[in-house]
Amino acid sequence: MRSRIRVLLPIAACLLAAGCFSLTRTPPPVAAPSAPQLPGTPSEVPGATLYQINPAASQVDILVYRGGTLARLGHNHVMTSKAVTGRVWLHPQLEKSRFELSFPVAQLVVDDAEARRAAGAEFPPDIPQGDKDGTRKNMLRAEVLDAEQFPQVRLQAVRVSGSQAAPQITTRITIKDASREIEVPAKVTVDGSRLTAAGEFDVQQSDFGMKPFSVALGAIAVKDQLHIKFELVAEQGG
Repeated sequence: MRSRIRVLLPIAACLLAAGCFSLTRTPPPVAAPSAPQLPGTPSEVPGATLYQINPAASQVDILVYRGGTLARLGHNHVMTSKAVTGRVWLHPQLEKSRFELSFPVAQLVVDDAEARRAAGAEFPPDIPQGDKDGTRKNMLRAEVLDAEQFPQVRLQAVRVSGSQAAPQITTRITIKDASREIEVPAKVTVDGSRLTAAGEFDVQQSDFGMKPFSVALGAIAVKDQLHIKFELVAEQGG
């Protein structure tokens, strides 16, 4: 048994560098459940102001953490989207406010140097390019995010409460053919025609049908929990 473990460990280290996600075996993909319909224009919610997301000023970071007793053989990763699009409806009666957002899976950036620095000491900048390329390839393949069949991650507000400055938002997140509702706290500021929203929250890979990577009896693994950080800028118009 000890000799088998010695053989497995170097193989496992290579596999961990090649990617962070693995899916359970599932039936062929089916269409995602219909999400609640949002208003097409602010005139459909009297008194609402429409804001359009500015992709050039917005960013979503997905932090992926290594785990297991031999976690030191792997890396933490940051997946970054700088291509978020969508709309926000802000109403004086906050509960009537809504948003719909999406970003393309294929444009996720793996381990952007600036994003890693911003993520903190657990994300040192010296990630080999080969590891980044392997992680990206594995992330996009059919068994994981399946960028060809499901090109977008979608987020929609289904309930809003709290205050305008610090709303509590029930957000429906759709990845591939799975949708889950997550409570997302945010900090919102409005400055003239510009709205900024920032916050962070956690999701579990397994909630979306994904099985976290694990080899060598769990000695090398990826944690189920993903940490999401966002800063979105939207401007009046549209």
